[in-house]
Amino acid sequence: MCAAVVGGMDRLKRTYMNEAKKNGIKLKCYTGKERKISDTLGEVDFVVLFTNKVSHKARKDVLAAVRGKDVPVIMRHSCGVSALRKCIEEATA
Repeated sequence: MCAAVVGGMDRLKRTYMNEAKKNGIKLKCYTGKERKISDTLGEVDFVVLFTNKVSHKARKDVLAAVRGKDVPVIMRHSCGVSALRKCIEEATA
């Protein structure tokens, strides 16, 4: 299973990846400051979007990239590791 996290804190990137790995998920992390996320997003099973740490342009880019692909987008305001855990549980349930 492959997922993407858009937003969040740079210093937690490694922790996000380790948490996903515990659940058997390969995680792609984007800080939300990249110019074109949709070009590198690829095929993902779900997307976690931390809305408090992402630009409006990046949010629109991600939503446009997954539109019509039947990829769930889970949006959360908080960007902690526990929020990521809950999103993973929600997506894999």
